[in-house]
Amino acid sequence: MNSEGVISDIMIYLHKILPFAISPLVLILVIVAYGVFKNKKIYSIVGLVLLYFSSTSVVADFLFEKIEGKGVMAVAAAQPADGIVVLSGMMTHVASAAGPAYEWGDADRFFAGIDLYEAGKAPRLIFTGGSLPWDKVAQNEGMVLKTFAQRMGVPEANITVSREAQNTEQEAQAVWELFASHPPKILLVTSAFHMPRAQRLFEQQGFEVEAFPVDFRVRARAMTPMDFLPDPRALSMTDVLMRELLGRFYYDLKTMFSTT
Repeated sequence: MNSEGVISDIMIYLHKILPFAISPLVLILVIVAYGVFKNKKIYSIVGLVLLYFSSTSVVADFLFEKIEGKGVMAVAAAQPADGIVVLSGMMTHVASAAGPAYEWGDADRFFAGIDLYEAGKAPRLIFTGGSLPWDKVAQNEGMVLKTFAQRMGVPEANITVSREAQNTEQEAQAVWELFASHPPKILLVTSAFHMPRAQRLFEQQGFEVEAFPVDFRVRARAMTPMDFLPDPRALSMTDVLMRELLGRFYYDLKTMFSTT
């Protein structure tokens, strides 16, 4: 691997690891540890109160709904485009007898892409070649999704996989290279909480973007007393929220400094 590749790998490690610094659990542990070290109970109490609120569904759902935006969009309401772009990040890697293998994490993005294609919303179905330095699988995620799409009847000639990309910004750059005429109009498919940041990055690249958010995390249901009890799922949602807000802040700063 050349020096440029090494630097790229280091940057993606930092990009993925640094958000841990502001995850709710880490912040709470720091506050509690400080209180114990300084023998100041108030800090420990504040940390426990924050832990309680960040791990309740009533708080996590309320905050998460703010970053998810509008509800599910009907396929029929989507406008025609030059391509349907499905971002990576819906599969995970597991061990198997033949070595590391892909397994579904959340297939909403994939099936939304298939539905849009079958509805004739665009002539091309584009998967991004999501791949990280620590992945041990032989193919990137986009190639795996292409195989699944072919099994569902999408002709190979109508499926494109971008070059490998390690984050959303690189995905936007990689997909841009696939179009001969610019600016192309795309239907962008990704998780609802991730859509505002993804849409912004693709638009900055030059695309005309129509968002098609999926994978909504806030459930449509009535509130119950259970929503006020600590729940690992709620804490996980709060953690995802903090990471997403950090990602948006990072690209806000990057944009600000690149235009000055």
